[in-house]
Amino acid sequence: MEYIDSMKPFVDKSMLRFFPKELSHDWIEKNLGSLNYGYDKKSFNMIAEPIWDLLDRGGKRWRPVFMLLCCDVLGGGSKVMDLVPLIEFIHNGTLMVDDVMDNSEKRRGKECIHRLFGVDVAINAGNMMYYLPYLLIKKSDLDAKRKLLLHEVIAEEMIKLHLGQSLDIYWHNNSGFATEDLYMQMCAYKTGTLVRLGAKIGAILGDAGTRKSRAVADFAEAIGVAFQIQDDILNLTAEIGKEFGDDISEGKRSLMVIKVLEDGSEPDRRRLLEILSLKTRDLKLIKEAVSIIERNNALDYARMKARKLVLKAWSRLDFVIPDSEAKKKLKLFADFVVERKI
Repeated sequence: MEYIDSMKPFVDKSMLRFFPKELSHDWIEKNLGSLNYGYDKKSFNMIAEPIWDLLDRGGKRWRPVFMLLCCDVLGGGSKVMDLVPLIEFIHNGTLMVDDVMDNSEKRRGKECIHRLFGVDVAINAGNMMYYLPYLLIKKSDLDAKRKLLLHEVIAEEMIKLHLGQSLDIYWHNNSGFATEDLYMQMCAYKTGTLVRLGAKIGAILGDAGTRKSRAVADFAEAIGVAFQIQDDILNLTAEIGKEFGDDISEGKRSLMVIKVLEDGSEPDRRRLLEILSLKTRDLKLIKEAVSIIERNNALDYARMKARKLVLKAWSRLDFVIPDSEAKKKLKLFADFVVERKI
């Protein structure tokens, strides 16, 4: 989507302006208070280096752009500009920690942060990115009421994110049986969280009414869930971000896997579970699992599910939100999410 690409430099500059690649003595005192006992450049920047190693690899940056559009469509105006880095920092923090939990090897074409810097450094840096929004809100010109509301909604959505991650971990670590509805709920919590957070921030800044706020938040959640479904599809059909077939290696219960386990033949169900339980990186076995998923039409089923989900949420938003340029771009977001190839 051209609009997202055109906004990426602005998002990147906003992140760098807020959180520099070198945490100087002045930056720390300005943001965190006096350093009463000293400062050492190398040790204090042990956390900034891995953070920027990941951020400099790029990324779509669509979540902060989506937040800007939600704020615009709900009347928040320019108030959101100071908060542009907020969601992108949290998102990259989740990626860093997820890669540790999944024992992943690659992220955006390079070795994962925990493989380059160590597990302890990666977890610490990832966790720090969860808390950086506090400084953004603290430094903003928003009134105390809005700041409090922002802190509350971030905390609430972060709890949901970790609950969603817990469901995902349980299913692929304990060979638990996930139903389609439970998978959708996991996605709504895990992947939908940061997209929904952008919509809620827009509602807070725009003083939007309940009806409009709910419609945009529901649309955002649908976008997040559809994005996860499409991400799972791409993991089995194209080399993106993480290596091909990582979800098979991790034993994940994607929507496609669930479809096979619910409707596939007994031999297909049994064999797919066997391969998932191996947590294998054997390319031959991964391709065998993908072939089982393909011949059960699970990929097409997942694509259709994502499309229907977004279209249904859009129809509700379309009814309550007046036409505008921002609204048109939100519709383009929906098309991008369900049709993207990367």
